[in-house]
Amino acid sequence: GAMSKLKKKFLDNIRIYVKAGSGGNGHPKFGGIGGSGGNVVLKVDEKATLKRVLSKFPGARLEAGHGGHSHQHRLLGEPGQDATAFVPPGVSVVNDHGHIVGELNSEKDSFVLANGGPGGNSHNGYTGETGEKKHYRLDLKLIADVGLVGFPNAGKSTIMKALSRCNVKIASYPFTTIAPRVGKIIFDDHRQISLADLPGLIEGAHANFGMGHKFLKHIERTRLILLCVDIMGFKLKPEDPNRSALENVYLLNRELEMFNGQLLSKPCILVVNKIDMLENEAVLKDFILSMENYKTSTNIEEFMKPKEYLHFDEIIPISAKFKPKTVNYLKERIRHWCDVHEEKLIDDKCFEKIQTNLKEYQLPLV
Repeated sequence: GAMSKLKKKFLDNIRIYVKAGSGGNGHPKFGGIGGSGGNVVLKVDEKATLKRVLSKFPGARLEAGHGGHSHQHRLLGEPGQDATAFVPPGVSVVNDHGHIVGELNSEKDSFVLANGGPGGNSHNGYTGETGEKKHYRLDLKLIADVGLVGFPNAGKSTIMKALSRCNVKIASYPFTTIAPRVGKIIFDDHRQISLADLPGLIEGAHANFGMGHKFLKHIERTRLILLCVDIMGFKLKPEDPNRSALENVYLLNRELEMFNGQLLSKPCILVVNKIDMLENEAVLKDFILSMENYKTSTNIEEFMKPKEYLHFDEIIPISAKFKPKTVNYLKERIRHWCDVHEEKLIDDKCFEKIQTNLKEYQLPLV
């Protein structure tokens, strides 16, 4: 159902409703002051995810506690409890008009989403004031539209160069320690699509051998995955068995799954590089045929198989070095699939907004 679909989906933005606490009433006779309402606050935690915010606050409602009233035995009312949500570094806070009102990039950043109402005192007739109520969207900031993923020999940097001509630079971001190489495809009509080369995965990257883990984290910050394999297969060390192109697809899929299964819900294109090396066309034909029963294949060793499979929008054979026509075709298809998924995203966001608004007015979604 819709819920289990959501469980598996990687969330790079969420809509939340925040409601700060109201102030408690004062005590006019003794000049007692009501406690102020709690605030709704965002803080940063390296390990946090947007999904966890939703599981901690059901219905995506973050509500702070109300301030206590003033009593003759306790003239100063108890302050209301803050509601605090933790987000990963690299999150933008967007208000209902689509404006970015806050940025959380490092563990020392915090942001008040809604202020609690002041307690009752001589200035407001001793009546506690209501806390602020607002809607926000929290966005995980993107590094690039498209992330290139593959083992070290897949020719990712060559693909990157071929796609973005000379527009490649090392980019640094305030919210991450690693600087990926980011390039831009610039189309004739000036449309731009950015690409991030996420350095070569090694089997076992998910287990955090070295940098692998940090790079996998970057895939969360791209909209579309370009999974790159070498048609000739790959071996890490001379003494290792050669893994065929097909086995590489399974191993990369498994690597992503073991890092974060929700990544498998991201749109993905499979790029088969170095087809200029083929002496026999049949190898490519076989590969494409095998990919047709990717999810049900019986001639792949069990340890390579993931539990959940990536869904490839398209399989595109190229030679990044020697066949510019294939590279141009890839560019057009990247643009096509970015557009398809962008439209879906906009539809989903509209649906979500309608849903939240209906929830607020307690109307059923028909």
